[in-house]
Amino acid sequence: MAGFYMTASDAPTRRKSVIRRVTVFFDGQNFYRNARRAFFDDQSSSSRLGQFWPRAVAELIVRRYDDRELRDVRVYYGRPDRTRDVRGHAANARQSVAWSRSGVQVRPRMLRYPADWPASPAHEKGVDVALATDLVSLTLRGECDVAVIASADSDILPAIEEVQIRTDVTIEVAAWQSVSRRRRQRLSVPGSNVWCHWLSRADYERVRDDTDYTIGRV
Repeated sequence: MAGFYMTASDAPTRRKSVIRRVTVFFDGQNFYRNARRAFFDDQSSSSRLGQFWPRAVAELIVRRYDDRELRDVRVYYGRPDRTRDVRGHAANARQSVAWSRSGVQVRPRMLRYPADWPASPAHEKGVDVALATDLVSLTLRGECDVAVIASADSDILPAIEEVQIRTDVTIEVAAWQSVSRRRRQRLSVPGSNVWCHWLSRADYERVRDDTDYTIGRV
């Protein structure tokens, strides 16, 4: 009886899973403030509490899946004017350098100062627009398969809806979750079931940044 053998073409093949490219977009100040509200006393705690490493957060999210790879991390935030707030500008710049060295693309925008400053505080202007513009632009160019928005700012919703209409990119959000205080502030898209990556206090401890950027030391 002739022997049976199996050719390479007959051999069963294991279907390779498609690796999905992930880009994480951070609204830096919004995500920082929400960490403080979830885990600390936002009014009296040290300003360092709530700081996080964006790259570490993004990697923590992506590592939860076997079929994903982190392609890009982007952070959008306000920057103090050097002529009005020398110390704040310097601290912000040091933080930007640290983020950049960790592999993050930083997108600062100058803070807006009211006429009665410093009686009234400076505030961010255009940060959400910058994030939204990049979100639409990158997804339309097909540079990612999954876009994770780390923000609870509803001003970003029109951009998310545009991406959902015009592309096949999966939109997800990330948010801090405090079980003890029952804080669950996340970005929701009306009429759409958007997945949220809830990040616990234990997750925060893995990605926290205790650097004092006013002096550049931990």
